[in-house]
Amino acid sequence: MKRMIGERELGAFLPLGAKNCLLAAIVMVAGIAPTMAGPIGIVGGGEPAANLNEQQAGAQAAGQVDSNVNARAGGQVRGRVVDQTGVAAAGATVKLTVDGQTASQEAVTEDDGRFSFANVAPGAFQLTIASAGFATQTIAGNLKAGENEEVAQVTLAIATNVTEVRVTPPTFEVAEAQIKEQEKQRALGFIPNFYVTYVPNAAPLAPKQKFELAWKSMVDPVTFGITGAVAGIEQATNQYSGFGQGMQGYAKRFGAAYADMATGTLIGGAILPSLLKQDPRYFYRGTGSTKSRILYAVANSVICKGDNGKWQANYSGILGGLAAGGISNLYYPAQDRNGVGLTFENALIGIGATAAANVLQEFVIKKLTPSAAKVDPNTGATKAGNPVSKVWGTLVRAGG
Repeated sequence: MKRMIGERELGAFLPLGAKNCLLAAIVMVAGIAPTMAGPIGIVGGGEPAANLNEQQAGAQAAGQVDSNVNARAGGQVRGRVVDQTGVAAAGATVKLTVDGQTASQEAVTEDDGRFSFANVAPGAFQLTIASAGFATQTIAGNLKAGENEEVAQVTLAIATNVTEVRVTPPTFEVAEAQIKEQEKQRALGFIPNFYVTYVPNAAPLAPKQKFELAWKSMVDPVTFGITGAVAGIEQATNQYSGFGQGMQGYAKRFGAAYADMATGTLIGGAILPSLLKQDPRYFYRGTGSTKSRILYAVANSVICKGDNGKWQANYSGILGGLAAGGISNLYYPAQDRNGVGLTFENALIGIGATAAANVLQEFVIKKLTPSAAKVDPNTGATKAGNPVSKVWGTLVRAGG
């Protein structure tokens, strides 16, 4: 270590003038040396060392400030979006969401497909890329303080449109198919049983179908046969004596009986149901207790199901019976014509007869109808019933 030369030592060797010059040179060198070679202490003087400590403390404080600023400094998040062919996806919307922040940023990709976000706070982030005709993509990442994040190239996939198509047959076609099944329904294999449906949710009939069903019932050969039998009984008992006897009397009785059936079926089963939007059929129940089924059958003499599927008063059947009774006064003998009171009385009797017929439908007639439609529990479609031989076998076993 070099020792500083004191003023007394210099004075022992040098004259006074030379001593002063050398001392001045040493002082100058001592003042310049800290600037050139670093801090140099001077014996007998503490002020330069104090200044040095202040400079060092200031430097440390500045370093700490810079470190805090860097910890809070935002960075950049950038990337590029392309389609499946590698072509830049221009105009795609990119949304940036940073965890812990409610606000989000949005950008639109340039012509080259690139996007960039500046001053992004450090932490986990999420990018959502959306473009018309493409499926939305989501990418997650984590941005460190003061750094820039280049996300992997985003490839958009073509959106797949999932369309559910439910094919429902038109109501008219469904009802038409169900009517075809009804027209096969014959008690004991030959007696028409067209006006009952064994499908609980049968499709409503269109006016055209209501008239077709009425016409089918009116012109059925069995209908003519039953009418002929009724006219024969009336002839044998001389009922409606005003018609007389012989072939002429039988023909009048046959015509009157057929007119009663035809007007009642046409008015109560087609015309009024079409106007009032009501279903003229009996909807077989087949489930529940015996008491509930009886009450259901009896109630169906005065109520019916509307075309809207809701139960309502059977105006068609009741008014149809009254209309048929009134019209019958036009062709029955004068002494056998019904007055207003008798017409209403016969209408009430007709309601009672309908209730009895419904009870038979609920408990008996289906067993006698081999082609009665049944509902397939798997498909909801109808299928044919048991063959005639099985029905007769059931009846024989029940009777034995």
